[in-house]
Amino acid sequence: MELSDHNKLMKLYELYEQPMYRIAFAVLHDSALAEDAVHDAFVRIIGKLKKLGEPDSPKTKAYIVKTVKSTSITIYRKNRRRCEYEQPIDERTLSIAAPDTAIKTSGELLSGISDTDRRIIDLRCIKGLSWKEVASEMSLNEAAARKRFERAKASLNKTKGDHYDET
Repeated sequence: MELSDHNKLMKLYELYEQPMYRIAFAVLHDSALAEDAVHDAFVRIIGKLKKLGEPDSPKTKAYIVKTVKSTSITIYRKNRRRCEYEQPIDERTLSIAAPDTAIKTSGELLSGISDTDRRIIDLRCIKGLSWKEVASEMSLNEAAARKRFERAKASLNKTKGDHYDET
């Protein structure tokens, strides 16, 4: 970055940092995310610095407002999607079942599948073997081992509701 670009960036920062923060905060309602949005917007602005006119021109101001709004909306959407996938932390999440209860529950769940499928689950999930190793151990081809695993998993997911109260 040339010295004139550096001076232009400093001038832009002096003029627009606070208004950019207010715009970002209005969209995000979170001070840390608003600061991130201002930072990300400045990173985008640096890439267009040569194309920008004078720092105090209406065209430059419009570009900066558009950039910070766009950046804030992107952060908002990304954060909203992340929150949709996060599980809420409640008492149930924090509670720890007694070891014998957990073993009994998993034993009850696994009782609904065949010994072969149970062995495949053990080799893959507990022992961490590769599909090739699981297939070799079970005298199956890899595709068959994977398919049996998927079917056993689907069966466990279906019967999970019988043993696990989701309240």
